[in-house]
Amino acid sequence: MTTTTEYRALDRLDGSLLLPGDAGYDEARTVWNAMVDRRPRMIVRCASTGDVITAVRAARAMDLEIGVRCGGHSAPGLAVPEGGLMIDLTPMGGVRVDPVRRRARVQGGALLGALDRAAQRYGLATTAGNVSHTGVGGLTLGGGMGWLARQYGLACDNVERFTMVTADGDVVRASRTENPDLFWGLRGGGGNFGVVTEFVFRLHPAGTRTLVAEYAFPLGRALPALRHWRDLNTEAPRPATFTASIGGDGRAVLGFVWVGDPGRARPLLQAMRGLGRPAGERVYEPSYLELQRREDTVGRHALRRYSKGHYLRGLPDEAIEAFLSRGSGDDPPNAGLQAYGGAIRDVPDDDAAFGHRDALFEFGTGTSWTDPAEDDVRAAAVRRCARALGPFAAGVYVNALNDDGPEGVRRAYPPAKLARLTGLKTRYDAGNVFHLNHNIRPAALTRAPR
Repeated sequence: MTTTTEYRALDRLDGSLLLPGDAGYDEARTVWNAMVDRRPRMIVRCASTGDVITAVRAARAMDLEIGVRCGGHSAPGLAVPEGGLMIDLTPMGGVRVDPVRRRARVQGGALLGALDRAAQRYGLATTAGNVSHTGVGGLTLGGGMGWLARQYGLACDNVERFTMVTADGDVVRASRTENPDLFWGLRGGGGNFGVVTEFVFRLHPAGTRTLVAEYAFPLGRALPALRHWRDLNTEAPRPATFTASIGGDGRAVLGFVWVGDPGRARPLLQAMRGLGRPAGERVYEPSYLELQRREDTVGRHALRRYSKGHYLRGLPDEAIEAFLSRGSGDDPPNAGLQAYGGAIRDVPDDDAAFGHRDALFEFGTGTSWTDPAEDDVRAAAVRRCARALGPFAAGVYVNALNDDGPEGVRRAYPPAKLARLTGLKTRYDAGNVFHLNHNIRPAALTRAPR
């Protein structure tokens, strides 16, 4: 049992301390994947960088594992340490926008929706994911794909400065001129080096208008349409991000998302007629904020979830056939493709820890359900679907990793980058204090992960 002495330092928080049985404890430990049902020994709801420092030092003094929560979207629920100390950043959700300098100062617990709303007041935006209740921190530290990435680069490409609390409870800043090695590692290296409490982002005059085009084909007629969709992607303008998805209705939905003046998308809409005659089509013009919310899940944090992903450098006909089959079997999972390229590929490969800038598409497959009795069969179907695309894979997005373990980390980072990240980990967290993540182990462990 925790004694008063052990958490005396936590009495002076700007935020609050939650223990099992306290009001709000169960809500704070509940994350996006309902399969995760772990009980931290304590939850520190941090309201300041000072609170994060206190929480890190207290956890180390009490020899407790540390989990860090923002949006709670980690599929394996890494934010929630069983019997450990959860650093809950959600009270640190502020966003301040300077519309003249086109910069946003974003606290470490902010959600994407808060960043989007604050920037869109001025017609500005930066690359962010497409579920508004995702945490800015987790998304950005892993890279950060979004609808603006082909125009302006990944989320991590748009960070100018990080403020981070280290494993020793010190505060460091990282930019191109201050601790540039850490700046390199934080842009794609995940949460391995510390707790980021503030980001400074560049913003862009993205406007407030978008266009979404979707064309649905029965799976039996989707192969030629997907081939043409793939070929059109090679010439796609940068405001367009090509998408393809297969859901439970037995149809493949092909199209693109356009961010900017919808009138400029007309030539691409005409080219889409070459896909063939769809069974259904939808072309609409949501606002940018509506676009950013359209994939918010209705159940939010109440569904059980399992997913897998790959990067693809190409999409040969055989890969399209594998995509359409989804690994066969009964009740196959959802599957999707999203185009990369453009400004993502413009960034030199050695500029940041993020790997696989040569990816043509990101492939993802996943499903959600409510009955725990379905866990094994649902996960098996997702793994089967991912294996079908395995022969065409060329790495994986670190934010798409699930229960992949060290092999997943090796797939996320090319060997030279992984070696450099290992050196950074050894410098900033030699004891692997921050190991509840897609872990990059330090060269010589002084404290093995549990």
